[in-house]
Amino acid sequence: MQRERSLEDLIAGWEGVGVVSRFDRETGSWFFVALHSDALGTPTGGTRLASYPAPADGLMDAMRLAAGMTAKWAAAGIGFGGAKAVIAVPGSLEGEARRGLLRRYGALVESLHGSFRTGEDLGTTPEDMEQIASATSYVLGVAGDGGGPLTDPGPFTARGVLVCQRAALAHLFGDGDPAGRHVVIQGVGDVGGPLARSLAAAGAHLTLADVDAGRAAALAAEIGAATVAPDAVYDVECDLFAPCAVGAVLNAGTIPRLACRGVAGSANNQLAGDDDAARLLARGILYAPDYVTNAGGAIAFARLVADPHAPADDLYARVERLEATMGEILAEAAARGESPLAAAHRRVERALAAARDDGRTAAGRGR
Repeated sequence: MQRERSLEDLIAGWEGVGVVSRFDRETGSWFFVALHSDALGTPTGGTRLASYPAPADGLMDAMRLAAGMTAKWAAAGIGFGGAKAVIAVPGSLEGEARRGLLRRYGALVESLHGSFRTGEDLGTTPEDMEQIASATSYVLGVAGDGGGPLTDPGPFTARGVLVCQRAALAHLFGDGDPAGRHVVIQGVGDVGGPLARSLAAAGAHLTLADVDAGRAAALAAEIGAATVAPDAVYDVECDLFAPCAVGAVLNAGTIPRLACRGVAGSANNQLAGDDDAARLLARGILYAPDYVTNAGGAIAFARLVADPHAPADDLYARVERLEATMGEILAEAAARGESPLAAAHRRVERALAAARDDGRTAAGRGR
């Protein structure tokens, strides 16, 4: 029987810069700050709050997400390093118990003296960020504290998904207009909801699914969409499938069921493993790499770091550049007869290699 990996095993075997961990005795929660790379700049990534079967699962999630952030920043050409934090809670926390937990986590972030910056992620809210920001100045997107009035990354992430879907549609059909196209959205929360409304306004036909059936039904009634059970999304014949909830939904079990022409959604780590990109390619299903497709919120908040009062139009304009980026990735992959994931990885490696070369050059000048 294979032994479960311990926190020590995971940390010792990781290729990242380092991990900061702390146990919160008052709530029985764990804080994990995974710093993956500082090659491009200060490690920066969101804080996720979730329950896990064991603390090691929370740490492993933080590590995977941190590596994804390195790829996201590099692919977008933004000078931040990759990092992610996970608050692994034993169960639901509300009221002062939650607020106190977040303030204590903020104190941990503050103790890192700017070597990690964070913002909202799955399981946390703008209100949670305000609690964290009461204990640290290293929170992005908090109203009135370096982030201007725009605190919710969801709409910016949704805009990025939309323009990457246009790039995917253009690659598949020669026309990126979503009008008349059928899109299945898995998860209609902070990103999937705005995405669905934008696609409906553009004339797309939509099928929605969410673990909260009432939320999916209410949105479907609002925009004139259909709904299916969460596990049925893979079997719906459509032009695009948009995973906008949890990760690892594209795997050896679900890929054979897919009835879509392409995949372009906001969820992090949509592939259970890199081999699943090859499975999609073998089935002729176009895959828009998730760390490019879901980069809109990160791009918007990166801009706010440089200019806290940047207008929303400027933020959205920067996010919309993802359409050209995705188009380049898809074209390169097609020319090589490979998965777009391979082309995206090369783009990331080029950015990281250039940063390392610049660092060596600067170090040489300093001698």
